[in-house]
Amino acid sequence: MAVWSLCLIIIGWAVSYVAQGVAALRIVALPVAIAFLFTALLFPITRRLRTAGMRPIYATWVSMLIAFTVLGGTGWIIGVRANEEFPRLVRQVQETADEVQTWLQTGPLHLQPTQISTWVSNIAAQVTKQQTVLTGATVALEVLASIVLLLFVTFFLLKDGDRIWAWFLKAFGSATPRVDRAGRAAWVTLSHYVQGTVAVAAVHGVIMGIVLAGMGVPLWAPLAVLIFLASFIPIVGIFFAGAVATLVTLGAQGPIYALIFVGILVVEQQLENHVLQPLIVGRALNFHPLAIILVLAVGGIVGGIAGAAVAVPVAAVIYRAVPELLSDPPVALPPGAAPLLAGDSEAPPPAPAPPTDLVPQADPAQPAGRAESGEATDPKGAVPPAEPAAPDTAPGPAVPGAPDPAADPAQAAPGAPSGTSEPR
Repeated sequence: MAVWSLCLIIIGWAVSYVAQGVAALRIVALPVAIAFLFTALLFPITRRLRTAGMRPIYATWVSMLIAFTVLGGTGWIIGVRANEEFPRLVRQVQETADEVQTWLQTGPLHLQPTQISTWVSNIAAQVTKQQTVLTGATVALEVLASIVLLLFVTFFLLKDGDRIWAWFLKAFGSATPRVDRAGRAAWVTLSHYVQGTVAVAAVHGVIMGIVLAGMGVPLWAPLAVLIFLASFIPIVGIFFAGAVATLVTLGAQGPIYALIFVGILVVEQQLENHVLQPLIVGRALNFHPLAIILVLAVGGIVGGIAGAAVAVPVAAVIYRAVPELLSDPPVALPPGAAPLLAGDSEAPPPAPAPPTDLVPQADPAQPAGRAESGEATDPKGAVPPAEPAAPDTAPGPAVPGAPDPAADPAQAAPGAPSGTSEPR
């Protein structure tokens, strides 16, 4: 118990210092982690372009341009819709707020206007108190530096990922096979997780966007994008995005539409959790909800919203890579034990079937050179072990001028009747 306690203390100390280092270098760590996610998402496009014959640098640029086009088009649609619908949303929210205030005063609660004003002022004060005081210039510089670093890391991972991995493996010496297996398992897990999560989030965002547009809710396009982005944070993200969309629906269309939207959101979320997630993402990630909550809590404490977004894939990568790192490589088979490929010229011929009767008889289907070489089977039907053949009976390559054993059976097996094999 003392030894185990000491090991746990050392591990906890190391994990604590690593977490502090990541928190201190979050401006570098978070862009690099997000760059790995983008690389796993864009690498299938780059690989197909390189397989088609395009040079790596050109394939990388095309993949990056496709990503920029998708992101730019989505941002343009969101900006246009927000510019057109935001004034109407403000007007509808004001009307809904007046209706709610009137109901609180004339309804069963019979609240006084002074009480309502006091509650609103207290809520606004609490929100203002929780805000972090940062200058706009500092935030802008940090965001700009993170974006530039993210783009550079993504570009070079797409272009020279195999060369970077080969260079990285040179530092591990005899442990290179273990590290290579662990890295490949981690990359497969990360790729499946990112691609599956993007597919599930896209389905979720499209369905909720159609529902919001059908209800006539303003800003339905930005809300659909918000739901799509929030789906990358399991469990917690959908509650946040759903709450925002519900409040907008309540302010724009009233409580009936808000309740309908909440019901559709709950049903769609259950279908996503029980159908889409197990089928698409379940192959790469099979965490218990409690483990996901704990991982999200740690990631949120260390890196905020971005840390919570990358916490689950990082935990999945570690969970899949550690067993490969600690496992022993498979034991190599002895020479000649592995099956040869079909069509190999060195494959041994199939062994002839033993006779079924007790009296050894010549097999008419057996090749003459093999039947007359002195090989026979015992009465039990078992094939005896091979023995060195006599020089005059050993089959070999044809020599010009030498007698043919197949032409004279008496020379092949002296003392044996022609056409039969005598057991030794």
